[in-house]
Amino acid sequence: MEVLNRIKNPKDIQKLSFKELEQLAEEIREFLIDNVSKTGGHLASNLGIVELTLSLLKNFDFEHDKIVFDVGHQSYVYKILTGRKDDFSTLRTYKGISGFPKREESCYDFFDTGHSSNSISACLGMARARDLQKEDYHIVSVIGDGAFTGGMVYEALNDVGFNNTKMLIILNDNQMSISSNVGGLSKCLNKVRLAPSYNKLKEKAHSSKKSYFVKTARKVKNSIKTLFFNPMFFENLGVRYVGPIDGNNLEDLNRVMKKIKNIKEPVVLHVLTTKGLGYLPALENPDSFHAVSKFDIVTGKAIQSNSDNYSNAFGESLLHLAEKDEKIVAITAAMIGGTGLSKFYKKYPERTFDVGITEPHAVTLAGGMACGGLHPIFVVYSTFLQRGFDQVLIDICMQNLPVVFAIDRAGLVGNDGKTHQGVFDLSYLNLMPNMDILAPKCTEEMEKLLSYAIHQDHPVAIRYPRGGDVLKLAPIKKVVRGRWEKVVDGNGVAILAVGKMNHYASLAMKKLNKKQKPLLINACFIKPLDEEILKEIVQKGYSVLTLEDNNILGGFGQQVLYELNKLGFHKKIKIMGYEDKFIDHGNVDELLVQEKMDVDSIVQEIQKLYT
Repeated sequence: MEVLNRIKNPKDIQKLSFKELEQLAEEIREFLIDNVSKTGGHLASNLGIVELTLSLLKNFDFEHDKIVFDVGHQSYVYKILTGRKDDFSTLRTYKGISGFPKREESCYDFFDTGHSSNSISACLGMARARDLQKEDYHIVSVIGDGAFTGGMVYEALNDVGFNNTKMLIILNDNQMSISSNVGGLSKCLNKVRLAPSYNKLKEKAHSSKKSYFVKTARKVKNSIKTLFFNPMFFENLGVRYVGPIDGNNLEDLNRVMKKIKNIKEPVVLHVLTTKGLGYLPALENPDSFHAVSKFDIVTGKAIQSNSDNYSNAFGESLLHLAEKDEKIVAITAAMIGGTGLSKFYKKYPERTFDVGITEPHAVTLAGGMACGGLHPIFVVYSTFLQRGFDQVLIDICMQNLPVVFAIDRAGLVGNDGKTHQGVFDLSYLNLMPNMDILAPKCTEEMEKLLSYAIHQDHPVAIRYPRGGDVLKLAPIKKVVRGRWEKVVDGNGVAILAVGKMNHYASLAMKKLNKKQKPLLINACFIKPLDEEILKEIVQKGYSVLTLEDNNILGGFGQQVLYELNKLGFHKKIKIMGYEDKFIDHGNVDELLVQEKMDVDSIVQEIQKLYT
């Protein structure tokens, strides 16, 4: 780490020769592989963006200039080189550094990211603030080709091009083959676009709309572009396009950066990078190494692998049900592998629709499919479904369409932190008319709940956590709309537990004294609630504890309290969930202790209800 250890701040990079930069790139890759193998994280994309990050830090001064990484999972190299190298071993760990840009973490992080397709909008807002205040600095958006499917990108491009706002948009394209895109044709196009005479000609063309020279110049530049790059999507929007160039070639990157950084209009620089570059297992399997748990560097294999998890249980259940019902179709927003859809896709590729990172479109697409007589299932992480809030409410629930939402990663997800914790879905789905909401208490219940959902004539959401079961609990015998399951009989206190919280409630009950024997109820339906059991709770004078892996505000417990109040409930009630805040990253068990949702905290609350 000879060169890397010399970097104390980003300005040190500007003093390095190209030979030293190339050595630094190698050292960073070695550093990344070593550290991410111990903490887990996003590896393949960060291995691919090393040279691009070095070029940005060599040509820009981010003590004054600003940069926003879209999604942000590819910002590890930037973090290492902006003063966080010595803390990098704490990546994504409790109280450690975040796996995404975070303003409170560093003065070099200018916008918190973690969701997709918003960087151009954020950068445009910064550019407007800069221009209105007559300040002078560069603004850079780094956005991947995957994020370019999101609708916000085009809303922002429409705005930036129309208003001709100066900013640099770097399209980091790591899905295309470098050999087929940086050949002779691309080199010829770059020579034309980067030549001083071409840029001067274009500036003159933009400065006037009257002269014969301007009309001739426009014809010349448009004919050249039409010849070498068609369609001219960005240029037609009013955004200068440069590229594609080799994003893993430091000399090419530096040459281009120097020439485009001072162009006084919006520019898209299209760079081609290779995911997993520098580590063979990641290079050969970039999808598997996009986001990894701890792994063995020599073999590339995960140190811990749990196939008995909710995502896989969902995938197997969907496969079984689809064999009997040819109308079942699955929709995903670029998450086939992450949501357990791989086997379904392999067997039924024509019934699997990956629409890219376009959650609003995915929701309404499902609505259209339902109108056409299909049984659509949108499989999505909890944190990403909220991007389609309006579409769920208006396009699905208002029309009462039979769409199933399979909501993976509900509740705490752990190391990805604030932007990814799935602790809001119950709150926003609860307020939507016509929506049923269910949660399995164990992986074995998945097929029964999914079968129920598919056969309804209205929207149904099934939420389930990351990972597998904590305990071995017996699955529910029969799913009946709005009916809960009595897991353990008891008296004095009724515990109403949602989903995986049944496991923690069961563990807590083992720590109680012999006189304290609460009734444990699996509230498999969050909506509608079981009115019969609620009436029984009031009639028998139970105190109540509700447990949910969700924000308290608008969640299950508040709905229970509302219904109990209508029934004349007068005993004690404790609602356990997450407070009105964003929860940072860390191991799930550590976060449960922090949020007072762990087994010992549950025990304490049960004991209070018995006093």
